[in-house]
Amino acid sequence: MEYRVEELGVAAGLPVDTIRFYQARGILPSPRRVGRTAVYDDSHLARLRQIRSLLAQGFSLALIKRVLDRGEDASAEPLVAALVQVRVGERTYSRAELAREAGIPEPLVQAAQGAGLVEPMRIGAEHRFSDADLEMAKTALSILEAGFPLGELLAIAGDHARGVQQISERAIDLFDRFVRRGEDDSDRSAEITAAFRRILPAVTRLVALHFQRTVVNRAIARLEGRGERDALGEALAAVESARLEVSWK
Repeated sequence: MEYRVEELGVAAGLPVDTIRFYQARGILPSPRRVGRTAVYDDSHLARLRQIRSLLAQGFSLALIKRVLDRGEDASAEPLVAALVQVRVGERTYSRAELAREAGIPEPLVQAAQGAGLVEPMRIGAEHRFSDADLEMAKTALSILEAGFPLGELLAIAGDHARGVQQISERAIDLFDRFVRRGEDDSDRSAEITAAFRRILPAVTRLVALHFQRTVVNRAIARLEGRGERDALGEALAAVESARLEVSWK
C-alpha cells in the first residue's frame, strides 16, 4: 500500500513533523518520489511501529538506529532486553517527578540535561528519565551540599560526560568486534548476553576505581607540592582507611 506523508502519519499515529524528524535522523528511510510527491509504503509504516515500540521500551533514538540498521529483531534479542533493563530499570520519571524524587529543583535537572549529564529517553513526545538518572541526581545533590559552585561543577561534569561518551563508543565497538564478532549471532545470543552482564559491572568498577585513584594521587601531589605536611598526613591516613564501594543492581 502507498501513503502520502499525512496518510502515513494517520496510519502510524504520529505527527507529520515527527516522521520528518525520524527521516532527517536517518532512522526512517527516505520515501520514493513520484514527481514532487513523496510516496511511502508498508515498509515505512512497519519501521515507524518498530520505532514506537522501542521508544516505549526505553531506547534512545541513537540505539534504535543501530539496532534497526543491523536488521535485528530487537524484541526477540536477549542482549537488547538486557540493555533495556540496565538503561531503564523498573520505572521511569518525568522531569518534574525526577526532581521531586531526588529532592532538587526542576531547573537544576534541566541544567544537567543541557550539560549532557543526564540523557532522557524519548517516549512519544515526552522525555522520561531512568532509575540511573535518579541515582545520579541524588549523588550530585550530595556533592553540591559540600559547597561546590553549581556553574563550575556543571562545567567539569559536562567535560567528563563528553569524554565518557567518546570512550563508550570505542568500548561498544570493541564489544561488537571481539565479543559479538560482527557476525550473525543468533546461535550465540545466550553467550553474548552473559558476556555483557559479566563485563558491564566489571568495567563500571574499573572506571570508578581508576577515577578514585587518579583524584587521590593528584590531590596528594598537590598537597605535597605546597608543603602542607599536616594535611598530607591526614589525606594519606584517610586513603589508607577508605574503601570504594561500587554496587550493581
